[in-house]
Amino acid sequence: MINKKVANVSEACKGVKDNMTFMLGGFGLSGIPENAIAKLVDLNVKGVTCISNNAGVDDFGLGLLLQKKQIKKMISSYVGENAEFERQMLSGELEVDLIPQGTLAQRCQAAKTGIPAFYTPAGYGTEVGEGKESKEFNGKMHLLEHAFDADFAFVKAWKGDTAGNLIFKGTARNFNPNMAGAAKITVAEVEELVEAGELDPNHIHVPGIFVQRIFQGEKYEKRIEQLTVRKK
Repeated sequence: MINKKVANVSEACKGVKDNMTFMLGGFGLSGIPENAIAKLVDLNVKGVTCISNNAGVDDFGLGLLLQKKQIKKMISSYVGENAEFERQMLSGELEVDLIPQGTLAQRCQAAKTGIPAFYTPAGYGTEVGEGKESKEFNGKMHLLEHAFDADFAFVKAWKGDTAGNLIFKGTARNFNPNMAGAAKITVAEVEELVEAGELDPNHIHVPGIFVQRIFQGEKYEKRIEQLTVRKK
């Protein structure tokens, strides 16, 4: 069995360069690869394209990369919680490709499963569909959408083993499973890393074949994006 374990996030990010395309899992701030994002900030890579459901918040998640002007283009479906994102987009400093959420997930999944393109009704007749090929199926128009082509996918799981098998917990099981295996190199950071064979096969969400590097992360903040409490 191949051992995918690497010593730390620095080793996991070997090969990262300027102008690459990265996939980053997470929904809001839930299940984001905090350690990998911090390392990308530290490496100071420039001109990158990020494929992520959203862009974090101003001082956390992908917002840290935006602060340092490291991101050239964001491919996302929801960006409403980041004022710096809005500023850069409106000023023309940042390229933005907004995609329906289901289409974003399926373009990741298509890349993961080797499907080059697919048809979907989402977005037809809107700005999303401008310039795209369309075709009618069962009386309904569909757009042709292409699979993503990313250099690295950074995902975050609750548990993993040295063979790369992953288990997600709660809302962290969002875009992470779709992105694991959808890039040339998939890096998984986990809260708990165990030896191969210790995980119950029935509980594994992503098999290790989709992961090239895995490491145990540390110092997770797990911030709450919108804190709502009951009035006393």
